[in-house]
Amino acid sequence: MTQTLTATPAPVPGGTRTLRLLRATAIAACLPYLGLKVAWIAGSRVGIPEGSALLEHRVTMAVGNGLTVLLDSCVIVLTLVLTRPWGLRVPAWAMALPVWVATGLLAPIMAGFPLQLLTRALGGDTATSSGTEGEPFLDSWVFGVVYTGFIVQGLALGALFARYARRRWGRLWRGRVRNLPAGVVRAPYRAVAVVGAVLASFPLAVRLYWLCGGSAGLRDGERTADVQVLEGMHVAFLAAAAAGTLLLALLLPADDPADRPTTLLTLTYAGQMTVGLLLASVGAHFLARRSAAVRTLP
Repeated sequence: MTQTLTATPAPVPGGTRTLRLLRATAIAACLPYLGLKVAWIAGSRVGIPEGSALLEHRVTMAVGNGLTVLLDSCVIVLTLVLTRPWGLRVPAWAMALPVWVATGLLAPIMAGFPLQLLTRALGGDTATSSGTEGEPFLDSWVFGVVYTGFIVQGLALGALFARYARRRWGRLWRGRVRNLPAGVVRAPYRAVAVVGAVLASFPLAVRLYWLCGGSAGLRDGERTADVQVLEGMHVAFLAAAAAGTLLLALLLPADDPADRPTTLLTLTYAGQMTVGLLLASVGAHFLARRSAAVRTLP
């Protein structure tokens, strides 16, 4: 005889002080970026120096800024989903893409920008934010304001999502991975995890090459200390993604620790995106199988 557990998540109170503070922080952190973008769409040149390539393509700039305004506005919508009671009724599949995109966009900035600042503070050479022929692309203060806002967004959204996921799917995280039955991830998805890990070897090798001082595939001026710091960050992210997904697939022991980019750089980014999609599918399958197992207990 089996007992079916209800899948209804525990209600998330919407009026706690911490919740309101995190929600307000996430939304407020969007305002500097949105304000600059709206100002540029309206024709303002605040933060754009003379000679910037942005001034040469006004229509393209307006369209691009409009799209990024919509993208950052989605952060506000996501914040509301994570903090309002009706957000618990949003289908899980509808949450996957915005959370995945937000993680992919914000995590590198949250890790990379402070590392770049530290590198510069220690006297390392830096890449210049430039357009064509070395002209400045944006005033330096713009990056500080915008990236600081992104970091605050990431911290607030991360805290909100952890709280949301714990209340909605926390029952799926109980216990240790090593104690799961061998069939919790089916064979096809174990194969996907292996393929994803193998594909990760290409961008991983290229990033390691750049980290160690190689310059093939990089433009002039990109072989700098703060760029090397970012390459190290990408290497760590790739390794963590591959290792973590292989652990979920139970293939490793649970106790084991604005210029056009070059073709090589494009292929590297494409490889990372492909790896991310493949490995994310394994993670989604793992949670789905765990959910089914928890709902029906002997």
